[in-house]
Amino acid sequence: MVTRRNVVIGTGAAAVTAGAAYHMLSRGGPAYRDAVLETWSARSPSQTGEFNYLVHYVTLAANSHNTQPWLFSQAGKSVTIRPDMTRATPAADPDNHHLYASLGCAVENLSLAASAAGSSASVAFNPDGAGLIEIDLVAGSTGRDRLFDAIVERQCTRSDYDGRAVSADNISQLEAAAKVDGCRLIVIPDRDRIEQVLELAISANSIQIADVKFAEELKQWLRFNGGQAAETRDGLYSACTGNPSLPPFLGRIMFDLLFSAGSENDKLARQVRSSSGLAVFVTEKDDKAHWVQSGRSYQRFALQATALGIRHAFVNQLVDVPAVRAEFSQVLGIKDQRADLVVRYGYAPAMPRSLRRPVAEVIV
Repeated sequence: MVTRRNVVIGTGAAAVTAGAAYHMLSRGGPAYRDAVLETWSARSPSQTGEFNYLVHYVTLAANSHNTQPWLFSQAGKSVTIRPDMTRATPAADPDNHHLYASLGCAVENLSLAASAAGSSASVAFNPDGAGLIEIDLVAGSTGRDRLFDAIVERQCTRSDYDGRAVSADNISQLEAAAKVDGCRLIVIPDRDRIEQVLELAISANSIQIADVKFAEELKQWLRFNGGQAAETRDGLYSACTGNPSLPPFLGRIMFDLLFSAGSENDKLARQVRSSSGLAVFVTEKDDKAHWVQSGRSYQRFALQATALGIRHAFVNQLVDVPAVRAEFSQVLGIKDQRADLVVRYGYAPAMPRSLRRPVAEVIV
């Protein structure tokens, strides 16, 4: 889902020199900076109307490759979320598992935003046909959830962490926040087990990188500088992973030259080892309805982590490659359940923000 890719596009003397010069000139650029301020801003129903207010907060949910694979419509007091299959990623996500987990993240943000505005959200998922998610809004709620304010601060922080341990109390709060029907959380703080899982992650990473279709699909969703990110308002902006800004044509060339299992695996190993631990979201059944639930559970975990000052990023290679996922399940000791999503967590400074398409573009 909810992507974890830290792509090497800025190593090597030529790339560093060109990237540094270009970055000094652009530093994201005014269009990118304006888009960040517009995207990650608090809104109220009185400013935009209730539906646009809800959709704004929903679009800030985590989603795979930042493809934003969703569309929204309203009929009376009912909101429909539907998958946008034109934004699917068949090479990275052939069964659309991460796409539906992304919709689950959106559902959770909508529920929190509705509650903050005084409504309760009743969610019903139709796994057949178009896979629509229907949310009925009923006046009256239990009040503003503490997680709502974290929506505009949340990010997947794809960088090295500082290795500090997360306290037992904070872990308990993360576990409590992630409780969603049909889904449970497994936390792995033990260094020996982390190394065991890392070995599997590196194996899965190597398999994905060797897939030409996977690499080409990934490159299509990369945004190599702030201007390009601001123009499309989607995709993976290179600065979010600490890479220098490059002109798009040069970025694509450097990607083809430097994207390799060796460099990516080195980065993966360093980043996992710098983290405090791993969190795995496991569902009771392997179907679309439960994939949505895993997204809801993850989104709540992510928002609680944000409120506690804890960073996180995905390590979903482990669940993206079927053979590795089966071995990973054995390591976890789960049988008839599915490991759906995996994140590393810890402490680190914030990174530049990803962008979202305008609300009007996702309403149908």
